[in-house]
Amino acid sequence: MTDLSTWTKRPAPGLTALDGRLVRLEPLDWDRHGEGVFSAVGGEANAGIWTWMPVGPFHDIGSLKVFLRGQHEREQWNTMVIRDRASSEVLGMATYMRIREAHGSAEIGCVAFGPKLTRTPHATEAFALMAGHIFDLGYRRYEWKCNFDNLASKRAAERFGFVFEGVFRNDMVTKGKSRDTAWYSITGAEWPTLRLALEQWLAPDNFGPDGGQARTLESFR
Repeated sequence: MTDLSTWTKRPAPGLTALDGRLVRLEPLDWDRHGEGVFSAVGGEANAGIWTWMPVGPFHDIGSLKVFLRGQHEREQWNTMVIRDRASSEVLGMATYMRIREAHGSAEIGCVAFGPKLTRTPHATEAFALMAGHIFDLGYRRYEWKCNFDNLASKRAAERFGFVFEGVFRNDMVTKGKSRDTAWYSITGAEWPTLRLALEQWLAPDNFGPDGGQARTLESFR
């Protein structure tokens, strides 16, 4: 059994910018980022992004602002804005939530990727930066939860190396339906292997002239 007799609580994540080769993640500042965030994930054209989430879609910028501000104040959400390094365009957002500094545990959630970010190396790098930040701060556990019927989210969790832990049945009532929630996690002990695989997958030489991957992320694990 791990000796945690000298354990101390960890700092909150999501308070500093995170820089990668493809993307830069910045703590949400509505005055700076609001219009870009709404353009990337809000409005009727992006309603599908929110299909499986308990919240949204957000058809006007004001409602998205009120929601994110309220969640930060009430639930201590720390939302990260994902920007393209080359153009500085806002591509999407993801949030550190259920942050438990005393236990070294946090969840990634409210992952809203705009069309230009979905299924790109930029998206994978954004995930890698957020996970790396958590474990660099000394966290012991990083969580991913999703609607059990959301096959794309479950595939994404497994691709990134999250371990399936089970299903919370009748966990929530969302949008007039009962939701079973699938739980996944990465532990601090597992992260070094996953970090190396992500670094190898994201390396420029893993992509051809057409942008296609030479090897899958799973193959590097």
